Amino acid sequence: MSGRPGRRASGRPAPGRAPGAPDRSRPSEGRRPPREGVRSLLGVRTVAGQVLLLQVVVAVLLITAAVVGLAFQARYDSEKDAQNRSLAAAESFAEAPGTAAALKAPDPTAALQSSVRNARDGSGVDFISVMAPDGTRLADNDPSLLGIRAEGVERAAAGTGFTEIFEGAPNDAARAVVPILDADGTVVGLAGAGVTIENIGGAFNRHLPVLLASAGAALALAVGSSALVSRRLRRQTHGLGPTEMTRMYEHHDAVLHAAREGVLIIGDDGRLTLANDEARRLLELPPDAEGRHVTGLGLDEGTAELLSSGRAVTDEVHLAGDRLLAVNTRPTAPYGGASGTVVTLRDTTELRAVSGMAEVARERLKLLYEAGVRIGTTLDVVRTAEELSEVTVPGFADFVTVELLDPVLRGEEPSGTHTGMRRTAVSGIRDDHPLQPVGDVIRFAVATTPMAAALASGHAVLEPDLSVANGWRAQDPEGADEALAYGIHSLVTVPLQARGVVLGMANFWRSERAERFEEEDLAFAEEVAARAAVAIDNARRFTREHAMAVTLQRSLLPRVLPEQGALDIAYRYLPAQAGVGGDWFDVIPLPGARVALVVGDVVGHGLHAAATMGRLRTAVHNFSALDLPPDELLGHLDELVSRIDQEEGGDGDGEGITGATCLYAVYDPVSGRCSMATAGHFAPVVVMPDGTVDCPEVPVFPPLGLGSLPFETAEVRLPEGAQLVLYTDGLIEHRGRDVDTGLRVLRETLSGHPDRGPEEVCQAVFAALLPPHRRDDIALLVARTSLLDRARVADWDVSPDPSAVAGVRAACGRQLEQWGLEDIGFTTELILSELITNAIRYGSEPIHVRMLYERCLICEVSDGSSTSPHLRRAATTDEGGRGLFLVSQLTDRWGTRYTPTGKVMWTEQSPTAGPRQPMELLLDDISW
Repeated sequence: MSGRPGRRASGRPAPGRAPGAPDRSRPSEGRRPPREGVRSLLGVRTVAGQVLLLQVVVAVLLITAAVVGLAFQARYDSEKDAQNRSLAAAESFAEAPGTAAALKAPDPTAALQSSVRNARDGSGVDFISVMAPDGTRLADNDPSLLGIRAEGVERAAAGTGFTEIFEGAPNDAARAVVPILDADGTVVGLAGAGVTIENIGGAFNRHLPVLLASAGAALALAVGSSALVSRRLRRQTHGLGPTEMTRMYEHHDAVLHAAREGVLIIGDDGRLTLANDEARRLLELPPDAEGRHVTGLGLDEGTAELLSSGRAVTDEVHLAGDRLLAVNTRPTAPYGGASGTVVTLRDTTELRAVSGMAEVARERLKLLYEAGVRIGTTLDVVRTAEELSEVTVPGFADFVTVELLDPVLRGEEPSGTHTGMRRTAVSGIRDDHPLQPVGDVIRFAVATTPMAAALASGHAVLEPDLSVANGWRAQDPEGADEALAYGIHSLVTVPLQARGVVLGMANFWRSERAERFEEEDLAFAEEVAARAAVAIDNARRFTREHAMAVTLQRSLLPRVLPEQGALDIAYRYLPAQAGVGGDWFDVIPLPGARVALVVGDVVGHGLHAAATMGRLRTAVHNFSALDLPPDELLGHLDELVSRIDQEEGGDGDGEGITGATCLYAVYDPVSGRCSMATAGHFAPVVVMPDGTVDCPEVPVFPPLGLGSLPFETAEVRLPEGAQLVLYTDGLIEHRGRDVDTGLRVLRETLSGHPDRGPEEVCQAVFAALLPPHRRDDIALLVARTSLLDRARVADWDVSPDPSAVAGVRAACGRQLEQWGLEDIGFTTELILSELITNAIRYGSEPIHVRMLYERCLICEVSDGSSTSPHLRRAATTDEGGRGLFLVSQLTDRWGTRYTPTGKVMWTEQSPTAGPRQPMELLLDDISW
């Protein structure tokens, strides 16, 4: 604010100015320019400007409030006056002689219309109206309103007059309505009078100019008086407010006594004008330094020359006694006051040492940050140990070795004493180091070694100079001599501990770097080791859980494929790398040489998903034993999953089956038909014998457990040599590839190679589609179809006559001779006799017999009844009930399956078993 016009010239400093500081005032040079005076007067940073602005605002608010109040009052008075005039006119007309009598005349309108016009002209109102008690206008100064009912006159019709501000047709008005009474006090009509709102507003508008003129005059008077007061106040304070003046003194004292940076003000003549306490301490100035020339203050020659030169410098270092000072100089002339130089001094003696320590700390923090980012990027124990050894080379150590306990490497919980660990990772600035390689067992049998001491104490141990560390040499003298000869000279060893359990050791070695490890390095080494230990322990736990889940999963999956002749099958199964999932596949032989193919997927990973997969796989086996169609089997499986969700979801632990898909297909090698149904799973891909690829249309249904609609079965006929490809979503979908792309690549891989077998197909599909990192399980099942030779199929229709059994038995015997199965002919004829007899006695038409010779002899007897016989032990006196027991003893397997038209009783016999003898107990119980 230097050079502000209006300051008085004086021989003493202005208020708040330190001795020697530039004078903020300037002698008056006549009247100020008018524009500048106006700007100063309205400046809100000064007290005068703030007072002026406040007074003007207050005046404007008060005058505005007064004008608004007067306006509302004037408006109210106008409306009240209009209502009073309307009431007087209405009452006068209602009480006028002849008004009541005119209402009883035959034509009230003719009798009253002229009176209404005359009354309106003489009363000063805008309208007068005479109405019937129901509000119908009988006379009105506006003839167009005659016969129209007036609104809101019910109170007057009841005998009570009133006034109001009416809003409605024909116009808004201040009106009065009073009753017209006859001699006996009966209301015979209504009289109304009023003044329109438009005329009331006109009366108000005539007062408005006077109000506004008065307000303007009051505002001008208030602004003028406020300007005079502010002008007077500004002259008295020289443009400074009390806060600014007080702040100037406070700042002056702070600079002199509280600032921890030296401040000097030197005049243009080289004399010291001001020095604060810190500058006196740093330069060791005498008490009478102010006013003396800087060259006579006993300063260093270079420092004195700089202070007297007036040059502007930044952080120029000068010696003052045993201190190093960073000196900054700036001229004062551009900022007002007398010309001179302002100097600031900062002690940097300790800054050099502190900056070195800060640089080291910054590097350590950077290393800790990198350790937090780079250690534990995978859930692999060995890789985590390698990351620990890599992150601190060469920033902290020249070589780093990491040893872990063998149980930790296997994912097990370590226990007991630790006298040996396996070296897991080694990193260094060079590869030709003398340290033991990865895989060696490091022993800690000697208690004097730093490693043993660190394990015993649980904290890092420092060996700053290995050349004199006899305890370290005691473990392996030859290896120690080799390391010393190589140049390794300092060591910090830290135990890797998590949850109070020792997992291993980390050793930091220095060779190329001349600095030895110090006590300050122990905290950093322990911090890095602690972070790494947590990551290693997490990886160990994951290894254990993953191994358990993989073991459980593999135990639940089929270990070998069952023997069957309908399909040539190859498969691949890979668990997820990040966690075992719930994918599964199965091959289930069914009666009649048929084979069921199953592929499913349980959502989620871990032990729960694997256990759920085992439960569903077991359920599919049990349901398939009932020989159900694919749609019915999936329906039962859907009910099972829903029940499991209800039972386990109610526990609150969220461990229900959150989603499961399944594809169930049944192939019949006799007919070549394949029936399949899917619950939320991808349909199979069919590779024809000519190499073309087809995707059969299988009805899509939601996953298991939703309990929506019944499932449907799709049926396709497959030629011999066609290949069914079943898979889970982990094969075609991952983070870098969507489902459509995966399906396209799968079809392209399968197409055009008719000569590939199932095993080759699996290899080609995995080579093309296997993702680099498996986040989900992958199951692939490839089955090549074959048809049963028609020469090995024989069937007969049987009439429902017991005498037909003999003919069928004879035909079966001849067919067995053709197949070379004479050894089991008698047994087979006995079995067929029993089954056909039961079908004739208890079943219904049509009755059909079929024999299949595949890997075993299969006999089937079908009839149109859905009633199934059951096995029971007959009593001694029973005449029947022994047939099925006899069949069960003579066959390898037997059972019943239902068809849409009835049932099929089937048996299986090994062709190499020879004739089987019935049980002796059975024959003894038979009464002939």
